[in-house]
Amino acid sequence: MAALQNFEGGCHCGNVSVRFETAIAPASFTVRACGCSFCRRHATRTVADPAGRMHITVRDSAKLSRYRFGLRTADFLVCRECGVYLGAAYHEGGGSYALVNTWALAARAAFSQPSTPTDHDAETEPARRARRRATWTPTTVDPPLAMP
Repeated sequence: MAALQNFEGGCHCGNVSVRFETAIAPASFTVRACGCSFCRRHATRTVADPAGRMHITVRDSAKLSRYRFGLRTADFLVCRECGVYLGAAYHEGGGSYALVNTWALAARAAFSQPSTPTDHDAETEPARRARRRATWTPTTVDPPLAMP
């Protein structure tokens, strides 16, 4: 079994921090470049590990924007103070799942492989929810965010 690695990161001003725990080596990830308009405009490069863990800590919830669009099934997390897009979080029942924008990680250079374009426009809402439960990283948020 591979050793667990911690990748720390967060927004520029320090309001939101992220810790991504995974046994997958950075070079082994498929870095995704989502084709949706939000992700294209932010030039995102995201990763997730369904066997890993993500911890998101928010110092001031009022300075965290949780943007929803399209099927409105995920919160795209953007710091209102410094403008950094950190990743997206999906909540269902008592569980939360997320993916992280590698640009928000301190070790972003470790994820330097070319990104793979993805397109989820044709997904139904149930299919999108199922994909996120199966492929995104189980996540804790401190303090827990009230769900809209």
